[in-house]
Amino acid sequence: MNALILAAGYATRLYPLTLNKAKPLLVVGGRPIIEWVVNNLADVPDLETIYVVTNDKFAADFQAWSERYQDQHPEFKFKIINDGSKSDEDKLGAIGDINFVITGENLTQSSLLIVAGDNLFTESLTDFVVCARETEATVAVYDVGDAEAIKKYGNIAVDADGIITRFEEKPEKPQGTLAAIALYYYSPAVLSLLTTYLAAGNNPDQPGRFVQWLYTRKPVETFQIKGNWLDIGSKETLEDADRILGRIQV
Repeated sequence: MNALILAAGYATRLYPLTLNKAKPLLVVGGRPIIEWVVNNLADVPDLETIYVVTNDKFAADFQAWSERYQDQHPEFKFKIINDGSKSDEDKLGAIGDINFVITGENLTQSSLLIVAGDNLFTESLTDFVVCARETEATVAVYDVGDAEAIKKYGNIAVDADGIITRFEEKPEKPQGTLAAIALYYYSPAVLSLLTTYLAAGNNPDQPGRFVQWLYTRKPVETFQIKGNWLDIGSKETLEDADRILGRIQV
């Protein structure tokens, strides 16, 4: 199994903080956001390569970070992928980036763990992977507990077996507060469908859009995340993450 960290966005909502630094390289709780993401993969068994897809503006910064980090953590193997985009106007979009890496690196023969580079968790992702490996597709879910907050995410419903029965991206009138978050496990059979999704002209951004399309074609399992989930989308959530993660022993 390989892992893919999505880090090709331009985080314009965080300007000027992210004008000259990629969001996943901002420091929270004493370390770059991306290091919290990678550290949560430390106990995942049989993890081969961690791919980080980024843009042309920040590719060199991620390369420098990965080399420094790997010197201290030789158990990890990284590959930085430059998607070639130079601004928010010509970006490929998250789903476009996933497909770019899969096709360019020929990753369709093994399963893939995908996580957004600005999604932080206070617990290891090992349990998620162990459960997901028994499925073709699994998405992590988190109860945000707030009818306004859920409007920013993919709102889902599940059956008694935890399989998605309804998915609405950024709902105006949400039904419940369960969110599908940017942590996915896809088998080779599901990865092969990304080209079908994109060829049909579907939205190449917002990775949840692919789940919304997929669940009507294949069973998509869910796994409820334990501990805190922190989505860094604004200066306020950045400050919250810094406070929460700053309490965790590093």
